Amino acid sequence: MPNAKVLEQKQQIVKELTDKINGSIAGVIVDYKGISVADDTGLRKELREADVDYFVVKNTLLHRALEGTGLEDMRSVLEGTTAIALSKEDHTAAARILSKFADGHENFSIKTGFLEGKIVDNETIDALAKLPTRDVLLATVLGAFQAPIAAFARAVQAIVDKGDAPANAE
Repeated sequence: MPNAKVLEQKQQIVKELTDKINGSIAGVIVDYKGISVADDTGLRKELREADVDYFVVKNTLLHRALEGTGLEDMRSVLEGTTAIALSKEDHTAAARILSKFADGHENFSIKTGFLEGKIVDNETIDALAKLPTRDVLLATVLGAFQAPIAAFARAVQAIVDKGDAPANAE
């Protein structure tokens, strides 16, 4: 039986992990075995740049942290090596980055994930991974809004240009 100090530390870790999960809009749990230190470092850098919190976690601690979150069914995948990626703002970042990484690394795999407090299957994670980034989506929407305005401006300019043409003397 662990001493009181160790038990208190583990309880604090579980509480912090629960708070992180509850404060996230999306998360992905992965099996990270078989990746090199260099690959892991690159993955962590990419996730950090996307503002995704990624860390290795003990299965027993994550099992306890999931209690009371509504995500208890995710505990069934908690075996082997486990890491979790959590995003507070971007629904697709963790899925996109981790799915791309898993495609290039045979032993690295996605176990499960959640979105807006609901557990999602791997097909949903794959669909999220295929969505463009938030910035690309915003640029596409803005482009769609600007197209009619630009066409109108060109039409008005054509009318103005036609009116400025010198009259043909007959």
